[in-house]
Amino acid sequence: MIKDFRYMFYFSLLLTLPILALTPLIKDLTGFGWTFPRADYVVFLLATILYFVGGWPFLSGLVKELKEKSPGMMTLIGMAITVAYGYSTAVTFGLPGMPFYWELATLIAIMLAGHWIEMTSVVGASAALEKLARLMPSEAHRKEGETIKDIPLSHVENGDLLIVKPGEKIPADGRIHEGAGYVDESMLTGESRPVRREKGDRLIGGSINGDSSITIKVDGVGEHAYLSKIITMVREAQQVKSKTQKLSDRAARYLTIAAITIGIATLVSWLLVGYDLQFAITRMATVMIITCPHALGLAIPLVVSVSTAKSAQHGLLIRNRTAFEQARKIDTIVFDKTGTLTKGTFTVTDVTSTYTGTYSKMEVLRLAASVEAHSEHPIGKSIVGHATAQGLELSSVDEVSAIKGKGIGGNVDGSAILVTSPSHARQLGIDIPSAKDEQAVTRVFVLVEKRLIGSITLSDTVRPESHGAIKTLQSMGIACWMLTGDNEATARAVSEELGMNGYFAEVLPDEKQQKIKELQKKGSFVAMTGDGVNDSPALAQADVGIAIGSGTDVAASTADIVLVDSNPQDIVTLIRFGKATYRKMIQNLVWATAYNVFAIPLAAGVLHFTGFILQPEVGAVLMTLSTVVVAINARLLKVPKQAG
Repeated sequence: MIKDFRYMFYFSLLLTLPILALTPLIKDLTGFGWTFPRADYVVFLLATILYFVGGWPFLSGLVKELKEKSPGMMTLIGMAITVAYGYSTAVTFGLPGMPFYWELATLIAIMLAGHWIEMTSVVGASAALEKLARLMPSEAHRKEGETIKDIPLSHVENGDLLIVKPGEKIPADGRIHEGAGYVDESMLTGESRPVRREKGDRLIGGSINGDSSITIKVDGVGEHAYLSKIITMVREAQQVKSKTQKLSDRAARYLTIAAITIGIATLVSWLLVGYDLQFAITRMATVMIITCPHALGLAIPLVVSVSTAKSAQHGLLIRNRTAFEQARKIDTIVFDKTGTLTKGTFTVTDVTSTYTGTYSKMEVLRLAASVEAHSEHPIGKSIVGHATAQGLELSSVDEVSAIKGKGIGGNVDGSAILVTSPSHARQLGIDIPSAKDEQAVTRVFVLVEKRLIGSITLSDTVRPESHGAIKTLQSMGIACWMLTGDNEATARAVSEELGMNGYFAEVLPDEKQQKIKELQKKGSFVAMTGDGVNDSPALAQADVGIAIGSGTDVAASTADIVLVDSNPQDIVTLIRFGKATYRKMIQNLVWATAYNVFAIPLAAGVLHFTGFILQPEVGAVLMTLSTVVVAINARLLKVPKQAG
């Protein structure tokens, strides 16, 4: 459709130029033009081609809107070009008066340009559903007796035993039949830490297996799979949102009614008071053409084009114009925790030493990192990364042994080093200090020859920008809530640190969407921000869905707006810019239609008794000025400065 409008615009422009050059009015106004015998018939021929070819989208749209009993922009444009063409044709073949061919030509060309600009500013159909499906692997390893056979994913059935190798994606929903290990479910549940799964535990298709081999028994395939249910939710939520009526359609509907009513009233009135048909038709045609100003066709698209370009330059990618326009209504924002308010990666936040005279904090870190260098666990990698960043030189380790779900040990410089969890340390009889935030962070303990020498604390740290963003949003009267799949203690700690209005913890993807619905039922206009697949249904359900750029492509495809720089402060900029953009739209609509209040009565001839009648060419000048004002006003749109 974008190509069709582009080609029709260029074609119409080629026909419009000779029509303008051959129009006496244009020659009188500009001093440029040419003529030759029977030039008016050449103009008629060019205008006829332009009317049926360039005007086809509007004529077909007029028919469609009338069949649906919902007149809008297409009805307005189609009616105006039909009146202009019909009246001008009558003048060409004998009816006294001035033809409106140049008005017809410029109206079609500008309206095609407006629709082209509008359509190209809209991102095509979301690829969210495809990308959700791509989380699944293309094949699975099915266990058949003593053999293992690779089969297409479509051949997997309930009851199959599937082997999942280290690092592979779980091919289907099911429960662990053999083995155990860590599984990364962050793409689906939002849980920032890889979770330990034992025999009998449930696994979700699309999540990623850790460093151990497991066997699962399938119990969810096809439409009954967890991921399929998420896809269905996204599709349904998007379909509901696509029915939102646009502001320009409402304005066009009112103008359509006004054009028909006033135009017919003008024709009938002049005929009833005794004037001839030529005079009455001229008045009616002038009224109808003025009622469809060129500027109205560009009032919204120009602002959209400018706002889309300027927002992209400031890290805001607008995917859904209507949602962006409605950002001004937001009174509640729901944030996903992991990767949105927080960085989404483990960071060492504290190192303690219980034997400061013998083992300094750096020595505790060095010993732990030396052992963890042989681990594939995310916590171990974070500890090693932190030690390396501190410039520590790691020691060689002998007799490395991993204790599944509990820790890792080895000999360093002749001493037995163990890096372990709090629960395992207690099992070994170690008296470890308790902490009120034990569940809100991850803490491992370092032992030398079964003697506690210190601990290392890790957490999914809050983004520095989150504090200012939450404070600014609340000062704007917007309630800030957090929604996460993490545990209660972690959610509470982050919520209290940021001063949120509230939080929802341990929430699954389908429940996240339900939480958004609950807030909407209470009358709130809800925005949702997130970065993972688990956020996709909620992003689609929210009145305004916002994805941060560091998140998955799926979340970005489902969202209405994407924050490229992953800065929560950009949400403040987004809302303020949305309000500024809406104001520009309203201003442009006012500019595009305000002169109607003045021009239509004059065009209808209400001052005829004084000897003054608004001529078509004067109305055309008013339309041109209105278009210029709209274009300049749109260019004056600016992106508000980011909150400090």
